[in-house]
Amino acid sequence: MPFPDPRFMRLALRLARRGAGRTSPNPAVGAVLVRKGTVVGAGYHRAAGMPHAEAEALRAAGAASRGADLYVTLEPCAHMGRTGPCTGAIIAAGVRRVAAAMQDPNPKVAGRGFRALRRAGITVVRGMMEEEARSLNRPYCRWVVSGRPFVTLKLAVSLDGQIATADGESRWISGEPARKMVHRMRSEADAVLVGGETFRRDAPLLTVRGRGGRNPRRVILTSRVSGVARSGRFLEAGGEVIVAAPRGVPRGEADRLRSLGIRVLLLPARKGRIEPGAFLDALGREGITSLLAEGGGKTAGWLVEAGAVDRYILFLAPLLLGEGVRSVAGFAVRRIQEGRRLAITSVTRAGGDIVVVAEPVPEG
Repeated sequence: MPFPDPRFMRLALRLARRGAGRTSPNPAVGAVLVRKGTVVGAGYHRAAGMPHAEAEALRAAGAASRGADLYVTLEPCAHMGRTGPCTGAIIAAGVRRVAAAMQDPNPKVAGRGFRALRRAGITVVRGMMEEEARSLNRPYCRWVVSGRPFVTLKLAVSLDGQIATADGESRWISGEPARKMVHRMRSEADAVLVGGETFRRDAPLLTVRGRGGRNPRRVILTSRVSGVARSGRFLEAGGEVIVAAPRGVPRGEADRLRSLGIRVLLLPARKGRIEPGAFLDALGREGITSLLAEGGGKTAGWLVEAGAVDRYILFLAPLLLGEGVRSVAGFAVRRIQEGRRLAITSVTRAGGDIVVVAEPVPEG
């Protein structure tokens, strides 16, 4: 049998995707053990603190691990974390060869796992389906290198670029299939963000609908923190709540939120606006690797102007609203060349809506 065989790496990637959104701040990883062309063990990392994918596969394979080939989507760790180093378990099990899709960017690991395996006489091949593996763990890669989360801006807009009517009504611009996609996006994100104005106007729960969904942490960016304490339905909906507010908000109001179990982040601000870099750094320190920003227009504009958005997902509804609430507001450019240029990576459909995914074009 040829080694490495792409069939088994594809299987490892499918397994890894089962952990997407559930392993933070760890990466999503899948592993498959193969002996004489047959899968003898498989596993994936289910959550932080639980066994790593390699350990799951070794446990499933048992004695059949000896002489087997291991396919894993990320370099095995060689350091002690919440669980023991995977390299030691792989060596002890008698694995013959290891194919890893990509090197771990974590400085605690980067290359050390491969070196430990090679020193033990294990053949190591890296790079098979690296692009797919890297795409799966983009939030982890961003966070472990920069300390900040990967930011996705989601906008449900009419064809003329509005996210609400002139009176502020926004339910529902997009159709049911698009809204189901958003719930899936929430379940795969560490945290969901809305601005205070949207929170007060729309009273969103920011939870996940449907069986098997995992509620993300819910982040509210606001200088008027008292309204959060009065939103009983929101607080009872489930999931940790984080309020990010400028330093200088009344201490009693911040203490009131803390008494309700809300995490309060008081951050530096200029002219009443929180500095985006300080905000993202603070979320990174909370272990948030992926942030789904859902609105409103001023919050979207605040992130766009700062160059803080890594991916845009627009749900374009076949609807015209005329004068309304702009999808991206609060900043302006004077020349076309100063606009934020994007590269469209995919265009699909969700029911009657068009789904456009785009990413910033690197400068220079």
